[in-house]
Amino acid sequence: MSYKQYSGSAGGWGALKATTQHLFKSENVAKNISNLLRTNQDHGFDCPGCAWGEKGVPGRFRFCENGAKAVNWEATTRRVDRDFFAKYSVSWLNKQTDYYLEYQGRLNEPMRYNPDTDHYEPISWDEAFAVIAEHLNALESPNQAEFYTSGRASNEAAFVYQLFARRFGTNNFPDCSNMCHEATSVALSKTIGIGKGTVTIEDFEIADAIFLFGQNPGTNHPRMLETLASANKRGAQVVAFNNLKERGLERFTNPQHPLEMLSNGSTPTTSHYFMPKLGGDMAVVRGIVKVLLERHIQAQQQGESVFDLEFIAEHTEGMDEYLATVSATPWEQIFAQSGLSQDEIVQAADIYANAKTRIVTWAMGVTQHKHSVATIQELVNLQLLFGQVGKPGAGLCPVRGHSNVQGDRTVGINEKPPATLLQNIESVFGFEPPKEHGHNVVNALQAMSRGESKVFIGLGGNLVAAAPDTERVMAAMAQCNLTVNIATKLNRSHVNPGKDSIILPCYGRTDIDIQASGEQKVTVEDSFSMVHSSSGRVDVSGELMRSEVAIIVGMAKATLGAMNPVDWQSLADNYNNIRDYIEKTIPGFTQFNQRLDNPGGFYLGNSARSLVWNTPQSKAQISNNVLPESLLIHDVKSTPKRPVFVLQTMRSHDQYNTTVYGYDDRYRGVFGERNVVFVNPQDIEALGLKAEDLVDIETLWTDDKVRKIHGFKVIPYQIPQGNIAAYFPEANPLIPLESKGDFSDTPTSKSIAVVLTPSEVRQLVRSA
Repeated sequence: MSYKQYSGSAGGWGALKATTQHLFKSENVAKNISNLLRTNQDHGFDCPGCAWGEKGVPGRFRFCENGAKAVNWEATTRRVDRDFFAKYSVSWLNKQTDYYLEYQGRLNEPMRYNPDTDHYEPISWDEAFAVIAEHLNALESPNQAEFYTSGRASNEAAFVYQLFARRFGTNNFPDCSNMCHEATSVALSKTIGIGKGTVTIEDFEIADAIFLFGQNPGTNHPRMLETLASANKRGAQVVAFNNLKERGLERFTNPQHPLEMLSNGSTPTTSHYFMPKLGGDMAVVRGIVKVLLERHIQAQQQGESVFDLEFIAEHTEGMDEYLATVSATPWEQIFAQSGLSQDEIVQAADIYANAKTRIVTWAMGVTQHKHSVATIQELVNLQLLFGQVGKPGAGLCPVRGHSNVQGDRTVGINEKPPATLLQNIESVFGFEPPKEHGHNVVNALQAMSRGESKVFIGLGGNLVAAAPDTERVMAAMAQCNLTVNIATKLNRSHVNPGKDSIILPCYGRTDIDIQASGEQKVTVEDSFSMVHSSSGRVDVSGELMRSEVAIIVGMAKATLGAMNPVDWQSLADNYNNIRDYIEKTIPGFTQFNQRLDNPGGFYLGNSARSLVWNTPQSKAQISNNVLPESLLIHDVKSTPKRPVFVLQTMRSHDQYNTTVYGYDDRYRGVFGERNVVFVNPQDIEALGLKAEDLVDIETLWTDDKVRKIHGFKVIPYQIPQGNIAAYFPEANPLIPLESKGDFSDTPTSKSIAVVLTPSEVRQLVRSA
């Protein structure tokens, strides 16, 4: 491994070089260049990476470095076939790295695990569907099945999937959103009546100030960099709150600007950069409000106001109680929890006060704490006090991860379905869906661990690698009578099979999908509630893969019968039929098929943006939360004499979700390795360590289970003292399944109490 500080900007020649390298790794160079030029274009396909929206600019490509990696990774010519599985046992494969597993190529025919030989063996599609149906129909209750969904699934696939599961009789829909933005959905639904952001991409073009909390767009949603750089260039104040120094939040070289590229220049992406402690964002916002409240009180003495009292009176309730809590919050607690000084908080408050229109954005640095819901409610409070919802250039912007995670929830992937959805399903399809709330990810894994849930079906994703408490998740999978994974690539979940296990290879976003009625298109919804179509361009005809929709229909027909009462085959034959049903069932999809011809798709609308508050009180709710007593879970077992650190897990730049594209994290200066831990230099010195020493990391938690990972290299980094960071999924074994957010059950992947000790291993060993 080499460690060297990266001196370049985000994007630029480094991004072009990395994109070129991944083009060659795909072994499909010419076709993938053509594929990239169709990415996020009208009549092309939606990027299988992040959910950042696009504003179409004629003649420009619309993909970023990590989007290019996602396209190249999926459109490879490499194949994982029956000969591969005959050669390698599942036990051997489970010892390999996540990178090795997915780099082998595309899965290309259904496979069934044989526990006697410890190998996957070919199985026909009809036989696979029959096995799945046999297991499902043998359950004592439909609630013994778990229907997991990845955010990559299209609206059409997700809608048919939830219809199948609800006709089967369960609302068990553990979903990838449960592990990332569930706190957002809970907080926004309670405060503004809809669990989505209120802004559009155009709002970023006119906002006076953009406040970013807990996000790293350079790696996780790189197309946002151009948006931020453009805003900063025109004079908007772009203010970042992030506990790590990230290159994408500092400066960006746009590969589509020849002058910047040729001059090796760059544009700042932010105007101000603050580094609060992990979990300290709520205290930061509380401090900003406290500063502005003091000014508001002074202004009222002159007959003026700092807050938008007219908006507050007409559209909100709860202000007086909240402001009383703000007034009572001690500055000492705000400084201690935020990690910022009074001068820094006042500076942030000044920027906010001097702007007329403000956008507040956030990502998983905010959503994966015990008090995440309260933190997001604090962000909402700030915006409501100034009337910053429902006006151009202002609003709330959760930045979602996977490309259709928001759309999946829109079309019914929800373990707590609203009554209107169930009523519409009954009216349209003629059966009564279950009303009992189902399992989220944590509930599902707990039920599987106890042996209560016996069948797991995964529509995409890689739950074993994505979920916390890795060893426990592996054991939970092994307990199942059947595990089914619908996937494009081999991953960690496939090599941790249940007693019976099936892999069903599906088309990717880049593949041409031909059904009985001809070539099909699917749809996705981005972070700005824009719905647009996606049509793959890679010809996989002649292979044994099937579309996600066709696979779900095959399972439904085998389990429920061809007409029960849904004509399942008609849904697979023509996806227009699915969209017609979505139009009848889900609000906002009027003339769904017709509107897909609009360039760039169509806007679903947002009630809060229209100042319609779908809360029980019919008004936006200003929430009244006290700051947490501690930024860690309160009941960790007694602290040893060693210093306790707060660990966050995060992605490397050569990674998207659990997919590892390589071993370089260019912007953070790490090359050729993933088993690293980022530590403040003063903490390294205090521990008696030096850069690149090996340490073991152990969790402090309430149970007697040892959660420990070994042989992680210490990397000096700009991060607050007491905070450390490591990559997931490597650090996921440290996160207890029961360490979860209040009201959201989101694993607290950004706030784990740990200790560091000199390593018990002498060197790192990594599979090729």
